[in-house]
Amino acid sequence: MDLELLISTFVTLFVIVDPIGLVPIFLAVTHGMSGRERRRAAVEAALVSFGVLAGALLIGEWLLRNLGIGLPAFRIAGGVLLFVIGFEMLFDRRQRRKADDASDVVQERQSGVAIFPLAIPLMSGPGAITAAVLLSSNADGDAASLLSLLGVFALVIGITFVVFLLAPWLERVFGHKTQSILVRLLGILLAALAVQFIVDGIAEVFALGGG
Repeated sequence: MDLELLISTFVTLFVIVDPIGLVPIFLAVTHGMSGRERRRAAVEAALVSFGVLAGALLIGEWLLRNLGIGLPAFRIAGGVLLFVIGFEMLFDRRQRRKADDASDVVQERQSGVAIFPLAIPLMSGPGAITAAVLLSSNADGDAASLLSLLGVFALVIGITFVVFLLAPWLERVFGHKTQSILVRLLGILLAALAVQFIVDGIAEVFALGGG
């Protein structure tokens, strides 16, 4: 697997997970926890989200095949979903929706916030899972390529974990306005990547039709 594809994979997943955008949500969900409890929640969330994304990467294409869904169709549908997420990020709607989900959990004082909502759906939600399945098609079943993709997934989740550990400091440094600007820039990038997925899917449909 070439370096360009690995970089594209990293950028796609990083933008979707949006570690910086999760900082205020992580702080809200873990409000009242001790430093040790916050670290434990960050560790559990990272492990669970990596497991979910790794599962999507390894069996996603097999599942689609058994459901009779072609990769071109999934590329188009996945691209549309990722474009919607990018649109929400651009207009700051996704951040408010995530904050509302986190607020509901805080109000209900549910246990296990590391799994819900941190790991699922904030870190490994529908967008990230869709991206994992789409990216798995680029590996073509090659073990080395799959391991490389898993390494990229681990890197993104690892960065998110470190961001969670530094969340109190990052919130003071960046502030709300800077975070909002970063989220919008990442939203534009994700929308462009989503369009590329759609274009690739349509091209594959026409190629198959022409064959």
